[in-house]
Amino acid sequence: MGGAAACRPRRGLVLGGGGVLGGTWAIGALAALEQAHGFRAGECDVIVGTSAGSVLAALLGGGVTVEQLRQHYSEEAVTEGPLAGYDFDPVRTTGGHRPAMPRQLGPGSPRLIGSTLRRIGRVPATTLLSGFMPEGARTLDRVGHLIDAVTPMGEWSGHPGVWIVAMDYEDGKRVVFGRPGSPVVPLADAVMASCAIPGWFAPVPIRGRTYIDGGAVSATSIDVVEHAGLDEVYVVAPMVSYAMDRPSGLTHRLERRWRAEVTKAAIREAGIVRATGTPVRMIGPGPEDLAAIGANLMDGARIRNVLETSLRTSAQAWSAADSQVTEHEQAASG
Repeated sequence: MGGAAACRPRRGLVLGGGGVLGGTWAIGALAALEQAHGFRAGECDVIVGTSAGSVLAALLGGGVTVEQLRQHYSEEAVTEGPLAGYDFDPVRTTGGHRPAMPRQLGPGSPRLIGSTLRRIGRVPATTLLSGFMPEGARTLDRVGHLIDAVTPMGEWSGHPGVWIVAMDYEDGKRVVFGRPGSPVVPLADAVMASCAIPGWFAPVPIRGRTYIDGGAVSATSIDVVEHAGLDEVYVVAPMVSYAMDRPSGLTHRLERRWRAEVTKAAIREAGIVRATGTPVRMIGPGPEDLAAIGANLMDGARIRNVLETSLRTSAQAWSAADSQVTEHEQAASG
C-alpha cells in the first residue's frame, strides 16, 4: 500500500470561473474526468478554484463527491456526504439571473483605478474595469453558509491543498488563499471573496483588506501551480472554448468574442506550467455546450440542460486533451 501511494503522481486540479452555468458545466466535466482517468477529483493534491470554481474546490475539499454534486444539480436526493439533506439552490444562493441596482453610482474602487493605471499594459483590462464598476448590491452570505456546512466555521479546508483565488480590491493584486505564504483566513470568507463579481456582488472585507472575484485577474489562474511540484495538471475551464458555435444575437456574439480572449490567456498560463515539464490537460465548453449555456452565465433555468449536455460532451473533450498531451510529449522527446 505504501509503495503504491508513493508512486502515485502528484496531481493538480484547476477549476475556473464561469457563473452558475459555468459551475454546472464543470460538474459534468469533473464526472467525465473521473471516469476517463480513474481518480477522484477531491483526491488531487492541489485544487485551485476561482469564482464559481472556488465553490466547487471548497466542496470537493470538504468531502463532497462529484457524484453527489451531479445528484444535487440534477435535483436528485443526496443521501450521503456533507450535502445530504442540505437545501442548496444555486439560483437563490446567487440572488437570481440579473444584478440588483448598485448601492451607489460611480466607481467602486478609485484606489484600484489609480493602482492599475500606474501599471497599465502590465495588468489585465478586467482589473481596471473592476475599479470603474459600481459596488454590487447583492451579498454572498448564502455561499458562505454553504461552505460552513462542509467545513468547520472559521476554519480552512480539511484538505491542505485547496487554494482559492481572489483579487485585492485596492491594489489589483491576485491573492491565492490557502497557498503557503498567503493570508490565513476562513475558507467561507475566501470563497465569498473569490465569487464577488464586480458590479453584481458587494466586495468582501477580510481582516482589514477588501477582495473581489479572482476572475478580475484571470478566469483560470493556471499559472499559480507553476512551482507546486505537480506531476500533472487538469484544468476545467468554463470560460475557455477551443471551438465555438455561431450565434446570431449580439449579446451572444459579444460573449463569444470575450471568451476567445479568455481562451488565449488560459493557453498562455498553461504554457507557463508546461514549460516546467508538467503536462497540462485543459477542457472547456464546446459548441453544443455553448448553445446550452447561452449568453447569461447566471441563468439558472438552463442548469439541467447544461449539466446533461456536459455529461455527454466532456468525455470526448478529455480524450482530445489526452491526445494533445501526447503530442506535446512526442515533440519534446523528438
